[in-house]
Amino acid sequence: MHFYHTPLSAPCRAVTMTAKALGLQLNEIFVDLQSGAQFQPDFLKINPQHCVPSLVDGDLRLWESRAIMIYLVEQYGRKDDPLYPSCPKKRGLINQRLYFDADSLYKNFAEYFYSQIFYKKPANAELYQKLQSSLEFLNIFLSHSEYVAGDNLTLADLSILATVTTIDMGQIDLVKYANINRWYQSIRHTAPGAAENWAGVLGYKKFIDNTTNYNVFNN
Repeated sequence: MHFYHTPLSAPCRAVTMTAKALGLQLNEIFVDLQSGAQFQPDFLKINPQHCVPSLVDGDLRLWESRAIMIYLVEQYGRKDDPLYPSCPKKRGLINQRLYFDADSLYKNFAEYFYSQIFYKKPANAELYQKLQSSLEFLNIFLSHSEYVAGDNLTLADLSILATVTTIDMGQIDLVKYANINRWYQSIRHTAPGAAENWAGVLGYKKFIDNTTNYNVFNN
C-alpha cells in the first residue's frame, strides 16, 4: 500500500497510528504541500481533490483520513476488531466521535490556527471560542468513559489524539479540561504509533515557532 502523507498533518498521523495498531507496513510517500507537490499531475491522478492523506491499495484510491482508517480495519483488522467492532451501537458511537473530530474539533482547530499560520491573520477571538467549545464537548464525552467512545481504545481515540496533540503544541491549555487531560496523559505516549505521532507534532511545533505572528487567547 502506498501512503501519501506529511507528518505535520494530524489526519495523516491518525492513519499512521491506525496502521501501527494493525501491524501494517505502509509505503510512506512524503507530499511536500508547501512546494505544491499535491498539485502535480501524477498526484492529481491519484486524488483530484489534492489533499493528504491519500492511500493507494491495488486499484483502490482513497482519501479522507477517517475513511482510510475504517477501510484499514475492515480490510486488514481481525474479526470484530476492538478498534472498530462490528456491533452497530459501538460503531455508531465511534462514528459519531469521528464525525465530531472532523466537523467540530479538528475543523475549529484548523480555522483558528491556520488563519494565523498560513494566511497571516491576527488571532481571532471568535474562532478561539469555537475551539474552546469543541474542547468542552470532548471533556463531557470523556466524563462518561475511559476512552473517547467507550471503555477501550478505538479509531476515535487515534483520530482525536492526533488532533489533541497538535492543539497541545499550539499552546492551548488542556489542563483545565480534567477529563481530556486524564485521557491525554494516559495514551499520548502509549497508543499504537505514539512515537510517530509525537515526532510529527514536534515538527509542527517547530513550524509554529517559526511563525512570528502566532498568538493564543489562553485565559
